[in-house]
Amino acid sequence: MIVTVNGKEHQYDGDPAMPLLWYVRDVLGLTGSKFGCGSGLCGACTMHLDGKSVRSCVLPVQAAEGLTVVTIEGLDPDGDHPAQKAWREHNVPQCGYCQAGQIMQAASLLAENNTPTDKQITEHMSGNLCRCGCYQRIEAAVKSAAIEQASKGA
Repeated sequence: MIVTVNGKEHQYDGDPAMPLLWYVRDVLGLTGSKFGCGSGLCGACTMHLDGKSVRSCVLPVQAAEGLTVVTIEGLDPDGDHPAQKAWREHNVPQCGYCQAGQIMQAASLLAENNTPTDKQITEHMSGNLCRCGCYQRIEAAVKSAAIEQASKGA
C-alpha cells in the first residue's frame, strides 16, 4: 500500500493492522508524535489524516492508504505554523510530552475555524491531556494562533 506522510509517498508492505503511530515512528523514523495511553484517550499521538485530527495509536496504517497523513514534523517544517509560534510565545510546554499532539489538535481546529470561541477551544482541545496541567497556556496559545491565522485571512 502507498501511504503519504508529510507530502512524501511511502510503499508499505507490512502488517496493515499496525497502528499508524508505530508505522510513522518505527518505520519512517518520525518521532515527534508520542505514544501516551495506547487507547486513543490522551491525544499524545494526534496526527492529521486528510486534515482531520486522529489518534494514530488506535488507527491501523491501512486506514491511511490513499489519504494524506501530516505529523508535527510536516505541519510546518520550519516550525512557523501559527500554533507552533503561539506555543513558543506563550511558553506552553513544561515536560513537552503531549505538546506535538496538542499542537496538531489546535491546528485542526484552526483549519476548520480560525475564529473559535473560548468554549469551542475548550471543547476541541478537551480530548488532549497534559499531565503538567498547562491548560491555561494552551488555551491562550490557541487564541493567539487564531488571531494570527485570521489576520492572514487563512
